Amino acid sequence: MKNALMTWGGWDGHEPKQCVEMFAPFLAAQGYDVTVVDTLEIYLHTEYMRSLDLIVPVWTMSTITREQERGLLDAVAGGAGLAGWHGGLADSFRNNTEYQWMVGGQWVAHPGNIIDYTVQISDHDDPITAGLSDFAMHTEQYYMHVDPSNTVLATTTFSGEHAPWVAGTVMPVVWKRMWDQGKVFYCSLGHHASDFDVPEARIIVERGMLWASR
Repeated sequence: MKNALMTWGGWDGHEPKQCVEMFAPFLAAQGYDVTVVDTLEIYLHTEYMRSLDLIVPVWTMSTITREQERGLLDAVAGGAGLAGWHGGLADSFRNNTEYQWMVGGQWVAHPGNIIDYTVQISDHDDPITAGLSDFAMHTEQYYMHVDPSNTVLATTTFSGEHAPWVAGTVMPVVWKRMWDQGKVFYCSLGHHASDFDVPEARIIVERGMLWASR
């Protein structure tokens, strides 16, 4: 049996507990022993962290100690998968640049807040996005600072309606990457748990977690 850890906390507006309660049963159904905690202290338990196949942090706008951060970074570098979405992974710890390097991006804006936009699938052969077509979302459209080494699987294009100076900018929505021996998956959708009522959004996250797993 594989071992997965889901941590949740930080800003309640991203509904971290509700999102964990949505995806933890999926992982359990795939044969994972899922541990869910609302503390970052677990990152200090080196042997436990080394035993994990998958880590899914759902933690927004908070702080992490250097020791906790090191525990997470080392676990992923050693081969544990890292998967997450929206601000739960890419707006967790704004002062921790090595964490952001591992994730492959950091949220910086969502012009217009909750708006309608389209997610364009850019890789139809990857197992995370295979068989999916472009789809509509009504949620925050994340503008991000991203690592050029990411393997991008889906994008969105900014219209410029809410920020004219970025009109036509194509922004990654879904990517995967490596952090030493660990696989990292990210999807910028998921402002609220209801975002995953869109089948494509939920499928991408489910497949991304499985892909990232050791």
